[in-house]
Amino acid sequence: MAGHSKWANIQHRKGKQDAIRSKMFSKLAKEITVAAKMGDPDPDKNPRLRLAVKAAKAQSMPKDVIDRAIKKSQMGDAADYSEIRYEGYGAGGIAIIVEALTDNLNRTASNVRSYFSKAGGNMGQTGSVSHGFDRLGEISYPLSAGSADDVMMAAIEAGADDVETDDDGHWIYCKIEELSAVSEALEAAIGESTESKLVWRPQVRTEVDLDTAIKLMKLIDVLEEDDDVQTVTHNFDVPDEVAAQL
Repeated sequence: MAGHSKWANIQHRKGKQDAIRSKMFSKLAKEITVAAKMGDPDPDKNPRLRLAVKAAKAQSMPKDVIDRAIKKSQMGDAADYSEIRYEGYGAGGIAIIVEALTDNLNRTASNVRSYFSKAGGNMGQTGSVSHGFDRLGEISYPLSAGSADDVMMAAIEAGADDVETDDDGHWIYCKIEELSAVSEALEAAIGESTESKLVWRPQVRTEVDLDTAIKLMKLIDVLEEDDDVQTVTHNFDVPDEVAAQL
């Protein structure tokens, strides 16, 4: 199976952390509001909202901000957002999936298409890229949760399908419909996870050279800076020697 990407760790070390954090909070709050509006405002009765709140807590979002986002969903003037997925290719033919929540589909589509075009990439049809990814539940734990063997055993007993361990932590994968059950079983066995979420996991990762990595980073940065974009997923990885130059 494809290894966990080093990209998140590289991105974490980049500058402008305050701006990145503010943007992240805004997007997390939007997902909380949408999840609460579509279902029950009680996270215990709404799996999607429960995941959204957990993701927000994992990023240290204050409780009052989370509560405000939930309350906003119950107000009559809360915006109606549509969920949309875009697929395309960046430099080096790297596959990229963009998920968005938007109140203006035309604006978002135009922006995303422009980002790809300016970065030397191109948009594809729905399904043109996602067939190379698996839609899975991902549960992450810090290395302090236990040894790779111990976490592997706990994950198997909880019903997970795969586990990866690297220098950044443990990554446990399961079927999307089993995410809640596996997460609860793991929590009982080895403690609370860092995060539980739905992800697109590439079936194969492609290592890129420095020039390609820089172009892809610029594209991902501009995509993630867009207020409508919630997640950006790709299938490239950065070799250690290239990561050292970034």
